[in-house]
Amino acid sequence: MTTTGTASPFAPAPGAAPLGRMFLAQTGMELRLLLRNGEQVMLTLVIPLLLLFFFNLPLLYSLGGPRIDFVVPSILALAVMSSAFTGLAIGTGFERKYGVLKRLGATALPRSVLITGKTSAVLILEAVQIVLICGLGFILGWQPQGDPLWPILLIVLGTAAFGGLGLLVAGTLRAEVTLAAANLIWLVLLFCGGIAIPLDKFPPGLAGVLRLLPSAALSDGLHLVLQHGSGPPVRALVTLLAWTAFAVPAAVRWFRWE
Repeated sequence: MTTTGTASPFAPAPGAAPLGRMFLAQTGMELRLLLRNGEQVMLTLVIPLLLLFFFNLPLLYSLGGPRIDFVVPSILALAVMSSAFTGLAIGTGFERKYGVLKRLGATALPRSVLITGKTSAVLILEAVQIVLICGLGFILGWQPQGDPLWPILLIVLGTAAFGGLGLLVAGTLRAEVTLAAANLIWLVLLFCGGIAIPLDKFPPGLAGVLRLLPSAALSDGLHLVLQHGSGPPVRALVTLLAWTAFAVPAAVRWFRWE
């Protein structure tokens, strides 16, 4: 029994947790869910390594200079696009289908925290991918150039842009449509976004348009710094920032829990 005017230590304190605590909890949960899917994690980690080895073979087209210097930045861009866009879109789309997000929608969790939590978990997984890709690249003779700060910034912005686009697709389309759309867009961005094929292999007018794609901005920026040792890739950074400024608010605005 408590005395009059003294608050009981067991009195309930209803209300939502602070946004920072919700963000950390959501990021941790999303990361655990990613890691529990062992087969998907293995594919996410192994496929970029296989593609790194395959694209390093002079089968598709010739390149001036060591081929590995072009391939590693391309595979880094591909890993970001695959994890932050395709994987996130498909996984979230089926979470909507099975009612997982509907239950989250009944809580105090805002859409913005759900989106940033999912994107942050993907960014952590990408860190593992980057270590493996760069490690194999070094084994194959890769010699990176430039300031490492710019590739890190490009990857963070690329993850935000692709994550926003993936969640926009997953939050507005049915799961089956998301599955088809995400894979189709992935293929288009792979072959037309400067990742599998250098943009200078396309006609100049078309290449100028393709440079506006987020995959081209990410790939171009990584090549400029890591392959050619350039300074800040301003155009690539601005392009990715513009895609992020569009995709993330759009996903927050139109994302549907069910």
